[in-house]
Amino acid sequence: MALHQKMSLNVNREQLSWSTGCGSLGDFGGCRYRAFDTTFASYRSFLVFHNSKSGRFMRGFFAIEQGLVRIGTDRWLQPRGLCVILCPFKNMRKQAEAKSMKIVPGQTTIGWIGTGVMGGSMCGHLIRAGFSAVVYNRTPVKMAGLLDLGALAARSPAEVAEQADVIFTIVGFPRDVREVILGGNGTLQAAAPGKVLVDMTTSEPSLAAEIFDRAGAKGVQSIDAPVSGGDIGAKEARLSIMLGGDRAVCDALAPCWQAMGRTIVYQGSAGSGQHTKMVNQVLIASNMIGVCEALLYGLRAGLNLETVLQSVSSGAAGSWSLSNLAPRCIGGDFAPGFFVEHFVKDMGIALAESERMRLQLPGLALARELYASLAEHGHSKSGTQALLLEIARRSDVQWPVT
Repeated sequence: MALHQKMSLNVNREQLSWSTGCGSLGDFGGCRYRAFDTTFASYRSFLVFHNSKSGRFMRGFFAIEQGLVRIGTDRWLQPRGLCVILCPFKNMRKQAEAKSMKIVPGQTTIGWIGTGVMGGSMCGHLIRAGFSAVVYNRTPVKMAGLLDLGALAARSPAEVAEQADVIFTIVGFPRDVREVILGGNGTLQAAAPGKVLVDMTTSEPSLAAEIFDRAGAKGVQSIDAPVSGGDIGAKEARLSIMLGGDRAVCDALAPCWQAMGRTIVYQGSAGSGQHTKMVNQVLIASNMIGVCEALLYGLRAGLNLETVLQSVSSGAAGSWSLSNLAPRCIGGDFAPGFFVEHFVKDMGIALAESERMRLQLPGLALARELYASLAEHGHSKSGTQALLLEIARRSDVQWPVT
């Protein structure tokens, strides 16, 4: 339904009337309520009612389907009666809670799930910034470095959520995100109202929105915050962090973002961070093809690739991948800063979202095809720069590997 659309409505024989304006008042069941639309928290189908007699806040909902209206009841009602105007309002209670949230090193305990190539460095920065930490990884040995810094080890994601105020996750695939956060022994199951879940995995925008909705139903905040910058950016605390969810919650988490990244940008409602990361991956996909093809061309032309990079990396052809990954390729270093299998996953998500939006992205489709073939030839655990090996193989060139 369009905002500000007029419609008629009768609920259980008690007339509900709303007026326009922020925090409009209405009569419902003989009590006066202040109705706040929770669009602020992206609960677009939920309402919070404030009973002026009892002083209590109550969760309700408003939904329209095929011309029928449902408000705070399981029974669908045919709209009729007096004309009312529905307008978007901020959920003042949640807004106040978010603004009062204090994330302070030395006082706030962070939880961290996923201590691999990226996560270990990122969590380490938070610990060095003064946050106490509880960590979990399916492979316990990968937690060793963080335990040496003073982190406590948990036995499950749920145990992390029980002990921490803000729980970060950065795992491999959307199925891992679902298990770790929404599973029977996941973080949401154990998180108390007021806690914050932050997923930094590159994952599905729709899953981020689902987590946000399910967390909100428990009074738990949820943020999607995927990152770009690879292992180098993680180690040097200069990641680009793309934020989706409640703006006030994202702002409250500023001490965490500043410990891990250099470019922190709020993108919008839940899932917006993930959509922005898809834009990032689309840019990288075709760019990596160009980097690898250019290096192969230069090699076959008999050029010194190191001096070639000096000429081209600072010009119009310059890119992060050319400056950071091309030197690794020249040295035959294909160790992972970001796994090929994870990049194939990301491109699959981007292609699925593109199809849903009725877009054709041929460059992205080609990149995914090449990377999928690379993975099939035994390089799923190699770094994304290993695409050079696939392109060289197709030209019967044996690129040296250290």
